[in-house]
Amino acid sequence: MAEVLVLVDHVDGAVRKPTLELLTLARRIGDPVAVALGAGAEATAAVLGEHGAVKVLTCDAPEFADYLVVPKVDALQAAFEAVSPAAVLVVSSAEGKEIAARLALRTGSGIITDATDLEAGDQGPVATQAVFAASYTTRSRVSRGVPVITVKPNSAAVEAAPAAGTVEALTVAFGKNATGTQVTSRTPRESTGRPELTEAAIVVSGGRGVNGAENFPLIEALADSLGAAVGASRAAVDAGWYPHTSQVGQTGKSVSPQLYIASGISGAIQHRAGMQTSKTIVAINKDAEAPIFELVDYGVIGDLFTVVPQLTDEINTRKG
Repeated sequence: MAEVLVLVDHVDGAVRKPTLELLTLARRIGDPVAVALGAGAEATAAVLGEHGAVKVLTCDAPEFADYLVVPKVDALQAAFEAVSPAAVLVVSSAEGKEIAARLALRTGSGIITDATDLEAGDQGPVATQAVFAASYTTRSRVSRGVPVITVKPNSAAVEAAPAAGTVEALTVAFGKNATGTQVTSRTPRESTGRPELTEAAIVVSGGRGVNGAENFPLIEALADSLGAAVGASRAAVDAGWYPHTSQVGQTGKSVSPQLYIASGISGAIQHRAGMQTSKTIVAINKDAEAPIFELVDYGVIGDLFTVVPQLTDEINTRKG
């Protein structure tokens, strides 16, 4: 089968879940070849091999840590030229989309971003996307060059498929632009103990109806009972009730969890654009005419200050 390049998202050798999802999707269209870069790259091989990588190309160089984006593009291009892949898959993060776009430009290839599914086609991989603020679903394929596709987290279930996982060193010649933007400092993100918002399988979000920062602990308690991430609407963020880093929507983060619970969120198009591809959507709102009810799988018409604590208690009771 043709080989498919998968850029590995890892932290010091710990592979993040969206990469394992990419390997699952890559196996639908070919043999996955993983590209792991930076500190701990070789340590990723065991996990990648367990999830279908027939080969792991690794490179550790100070450029990956000291400079932004371009060194990784140089490395992915080197892998591209070494493998001649049928497609290139990248996690659909802000950095991932920039890397993918630069690679597509360098290789004269078409690019598809924010795919939510991928399947083999007679003329190349076919990607599913939610477009125009998730109002439409499209199926697309690249018609020029090698498809470069970024895939949203939670687009596929992780499936183990033991493969060789052979480790090979990747030789990279960094271009003159690789050192153009230097990292001057890093500040570790404060841990909440909850999953990363864009990668979480369950997200619980609060909106204007939460009516104040002092009430967001209700949303956090429900999220913690489910092992979920906490999100917020733009209205809640703009009011200063919750950090901007937790905003879900067109100008915030795009999420696609298995379960999305919207509490006190009316369902403005801006918010819907960031969560409409969720697999199951539940809304809690006392306004029966709220637009959010147009797209939910389950709707609860009621006061969130009554419903959310009862739901949290019931979940904790069943867990206990």
